[in-house]
Amino acid sequence: MSNLGNKTSLCTDAGYMSRNKHGEQLCGDHVEIIEKEDGTLILVLADGLGSGVRACILSTLTSRIISTMMAESMSLEECVETIAATLPVDPARDVAYSTFTIIRIAPGGGEAEIIQYDNPGVIMLRDGKLLEFDKTMSTIGGKKIFRSKIKTAEDDVFVAMSDGVEHAGIGGRYNFGWKRTDIAEWLEGLYNVGFTAKTISTILVEECVKLYGNEPGDDTTAATIRIRRREPMNFMMGPPANPDDLGKMHALFFSKEGGRIICGGTTSQLAAKYLGKEVVPVLDYSDPDIPPIATVEGVDLVTEGVVTVSRVLEYARDHLDENKLYSKWNTGRDGASRIARKLFEEATDINFFVGRAVNPAHQNPNLPINFNIKMQLIDELADCLKKMGKRIKVSYF
Repeated sequence: MSNLGNKTSLCTDAGYMSRNKHGEQLCGDHVEIIEKEDGTLILVLADGLGSGVRACILSTLTSRIISTMMAESMSLEECVETIAATLPVDPARDVAYSTFTIIRIAPGGGEAEIIQYDNPGVIMLRDGKLLEFDKTMSTIGGKKIFRSKIKTAEDDVFVAMSDGVEHAGIGGRYNFGWKRTDIAEWLEGLYNVGFTAKTISTILVEECVKLYGNEPGDDTTAATIRIRRREPMNFMMGPPANPDDLGKMHALFFSKEGGRIICGGTTSQLAAKYLGKEVVPVLDYSDPDIPPIATVEGVDLVTEGVVTVSRVLEYARDHLDENKLYSKWNTGRDGASRIARKLFEEATDINFFVGRAVNPAHQNPNLPINFNIKMQLIDELADCLKKMGKRIKVSYF
């Protein structure tokens, strides 16, 4: 999640989803996302010729070569020439190429550069509606390349796709495939929900799979970028190892800007005492496997500890992979689902406050919980969130 400059406090949220052509073990589409230290984000979606192993090699090489070279500030001409010299030639068609879409979001001014070669056109939504943007055409190595430069605004959404998206429904619901204008109209319905880029891509690809009758006739990929405002979130779990550090831990946690999540019974009781408030249980077992939440005035969400966070970690792992569980945590009322929504969708910057005190209840040899497991949970969850593009800071007490 790259920063677009401190003045605007905007950042990019990028994510993608792919489904293989029915019967294929490898996907012929490939997406690379690179975030440079200066805040520039480069997304490349490549669609290899045909399907299967050869297409997978073509798209992987194309996306990695382009993203790496552009990250080193090399010209598009150099990128295309390198691809032409590197990719193997298809003997049947005597062509050696992979179609590609490049979206580069610059830091500071928030300008988007879009470069397209033979893929379906990028769909841009602004204020919830399709925004058509100008394109200029140039020929590089015999290929017609379309370029665009657009000043970005908060809440702009860009969706790149392989032709498997537009081919969805051919011969079924849509005789000639899913038209770009219809895809854009469908995406407009997701605009105000607040989904992450990954979830938007997932829902779009899932819709395509349905249109294919659950047997995709082509590799199908969607890659989304959202321009959004930075949203800090603070997460506290466990009392400090040294009780003398409790006041410092609470002072830092409650002085931070942003939302607040507290996990653990003892942790929430101590925080409530610091605030001079009470912990009020919410007896709503919407998921019998997850302990109920509670409320504390001045805290956005209060949950149980290890069991709840273990479920959040399960959701985080899946979110980075096939994102099959998004509908469960996106609509659930249990503590784990609520944490997942706050960390995955709302937050861009997450501060973890982790207490190292050993919970006596966790030392029962009959329970599958111990101090090391709690630390591992936090470490892996923080790592997953980093991979989602979040800015993470973990402080131990």
